[in-house]
Amino acid sequence: MQTLLRGGRVIDPGTGFDGVADVLVSDGVVRAVAAGLDAPPGCEVVDVTGLVVGPGFVDLHSHVHSIAGQRLQAMDGVTTALDLESGLMPIGRAYAEAAADGRPLHYGFSASWGGARAQVLAGIQPDAQIGSGLAVLGNHAWQRSSTDRELVEWLALIEGELAAGALGIGVLLGYAPHSEPAEFLAVARLAAKAGVPTYTHVRELVEVDPGTPADGSEEIVIAAAETGAAMHHCHVNSTSGHHIDRVLSALDSSRRSGSRVTVEAYPYGAGSTAIGAAFLDAERLRMKGLSPSSVVMLESGERIADAGRLRQLRNSDPGAPCILEFLDEGNPRELEMLHQALAFPDAIVASDAMPVYWPDGSNDSTEWPLPPGGTTHPRTAGTFTKTLRVMVRESGAWDWPEAFRRCAHLPARVLDDVAPGARAKGHLGVGADADIVVLDPVAITDCATYFDSTRPSVGVRHLFVGGVPVVSAGELQVDALAGQPLRGEPR
Repeated sequence: MQTLLRGGRVIDPGTGFDGVADVLVSDGVVRAVAAGLDAPPGCEVVDVTGLVVGPGFVDLHSHVHSIAGQRLQAMDGVTTALDLESGLMPIGRAYAEAAADGRPLHYGFSASWGGARAQVLAGIQPDAQIGSGLAVLGNHAWQRSSTDRELVEWLALIEGELAAGALGIGVLLGYAPHSEPAEFLAVARLAAKAGVPTYTHVRELVEVDPGTPADGSEEIVIAAAETGAAMHHCHVNSTSGHHIDRVLSALDSSRRSGSRVTVEAYPYGAGSTAIGAAFLDAERLRMKGLSPSSVVMLESGERIADAGRLRQLRNSDPGAPCILEFLDEGNPRELEMLHQALAFPDAIVASDAMPVYWPDGSNDSTEWPLPPGGTTHPRTAGTFTKTLRVMVRESGAWDWPEAFRRCAHLPARVLDDVAPGARAKGHLGVGADADIVVLDPVAITDCATYFDSTRPSVGVRHLFVGGVPVVSAGELQVDALAGQPLRGEPR
């Protein structure tokens, strides 16, 4: 299959090229980028005059694990959606089930620190499912510190997952906030030895919890410096909140000193997780300057009235998804804090996309448009297009080359050492994977809101995954399940 994209503004963050050119794609690979290319016989020619052509977005932080969720992400410009903060376990089952169901986008998973600890410390056998993974988050049994023997056991499980193709180690440290810091250092040492990154949801900051065993931002800085591991700080916006200045300063100092620390953020003032998460305890919310009313149940829309109702929900259904409002986007100062995280030098855009839930309990659908009644966090449908709207169209903080660098090139480079297959992603050089987004620079925007969370974004005119059209002329192609696995190859 050959396609020639004719006359668009082509942006290649790998080489810095930015100009009007044609892009020839054949057999899933970029074959040529130049002005005035001749179309080979039988080649489909797509006129993209006035549109921007660049590498598809690489999302390092997506929990959707479904056709429905990935279709929303496709309309948001994503071509590769990876679950790296949490990961799934066992990794072989995660890859096999994704392949069996089919995926519109490329997919991949990290080794699950939480799953390995839950298996050893609580006897909970992971099943590579997001639902059971959310349910276990509120179980105190796996959140404690490990004995020496237990530490050896779950580190060995992680090592086995890396050997089976995991893309690094996903560490939900914020869900076990009082576990022994030496355990996190042991994970970093394992990552350095294996030549893989870690992807960490850090524990609480000392300003929020003076009793924390280690400050979340300082801990990742220290571990990176001591071990040399490549360490990725997940959603710095949500874990830092009002203390973003101090956190970004610490991370900047770490990077300047040579530590391999990368950072991600998303453009929303509310996050999403399971109601049983440790940091949603009423007292811990108070320490953050929040209250139970900052929590909204995702499926019912209920805003939690008080500490008693919060306690009831945490006990009865700890895996139920909810939204936590941590910054007020209507407050100019807090909105600036949110944009500050995105503007941080080399900050990567990542969605933390969540599954879509329907009233009947299902979280996937092959129908398109999606059946009515589904709910999720709007970041599932709109993270990348909202970022482009805010950072490029409205504020001018980024130009288009910088936007593609943040959304495609930098996230792919995080994976270069662990997954050689990533080296062909995030750029449009000859030989690159034909993962391409073509967008309307005037119309591109998010449409999903907290109250209408599954509305697809608009402005993505074409999306190719491995050269296969997944979006054509702004319309999703329902028969396109072109996603392929991205696997790790540790040293």
